[in-house]
Amino acid sequence: MKSRPKVSIIIPVKRINDYIHESMDYLLALDYPAFEILIFPDERDKVHSWPKTKIIPSGKVGPAKKRDLALKHASGKILAFLDDDAYPQADWLKKMVGSFRHGEVGAVGGPAITPSSDGVLQKVSGAIFESYVGGGFTRNRYLPIGSLSETQDWPTVNLLVWRDVFKQVGGFDSAFWPGEDTKLCLDIINAGYKIIYDPQGVVYHHRRSDLVKHFKQIGNYALHRGHFAKIYPKTSLKIGYFAPTLFDLYLILLIFALFIFHTPYFILLFSAIPLMVYIVGLVVDAVVISWRYKNPLVGILTIPMIFLTHVCYGIRFVQGLIVRKLAR
Repeated sequence: MKSRPKVSIIIPVKRINDYIHESMDYLLALDYPAFEILIFPDERDKVHSWPKTKIIPSGKVGPAKKRDLALKHASGKILAFLDDDAYPQADWLKKMVGSFRHGEVGAVGGPAITPSSDGVLQKVSGAIFESYVGGGFTRNRYLPIGSLSETQDWPTVNLLVWRDVFKQVGGFDSAFWPGEDTKLCLDIINAGYKIIYDPQGVVYHHRRSDLVKHFKQIGNYALHRGHFAKIYPKTSLKIGYFAPTLFDLYLILLIFALFIFHTPYFILLFSAIPLMVYIVGLVVDAVVISWRYKNPLVGILTIPMIFLTHVCYGIRFVQGLIVRKLAR
């Protein structure tokens, strides 16, 4: 048991929903000797019960505060944070726990893959994050790619942390949502620990079911990343996070050059080369995505959706840079 410490799987949720029912089938089938499942709904639930599972009412608080309750109720040496709309592969804990053996590791994160059962629009939402043009250097959060490596930032949809390390850094900062996972990872690094990415520690994560929810999610990500680039530059001040904003500025300048300044055509043609390269990238991504999902419609829809996602992210990122304090 020394090499297989007990794991407490922590799931915050407003209420027991269909996703939880789906996830429990996979969780209880985990190929790991010692684990417990802690679900934190808003209110007491007397209807549902599962083996190895505690359902603990938290009150109407945010996900960060629900996850912090693990310090009070969890008995495992490792806390495994999982979203309510995600479920793991059978070897998830076996793979992830094994990665804690590599040096001063405080946390381990793995990819969250789009399930094959998701609908077309959900797959489009996931494909945007997985694409070369859309996902960029964060693609390994959504695909099991690359090798075991050190990282600086990982989402709590699939993140394991030593309980003692979690307690040492004070848990999550509930002032941020989303973004509390970025702050936790920064605190872990500042405490002298490593965060490891393990591509084999796979969970499946259902994507947003409609485009409005997708853009709301993207906007919130960008808002907090822009704010963090200003107040926590150590892990958030990266050119990759600024790229969509720079792209927006480029498009504005190109439009001004065409309609306001009446720039000569040969200069416009030269200036449009980056845009043409971008469009070619979108088409290549669409082909790759069509093949991966065995559905050309998913690939075709990603072309305008990646573009609109970049525009949305770029605008909200600037807003995050400007605001003095984010409202919870």
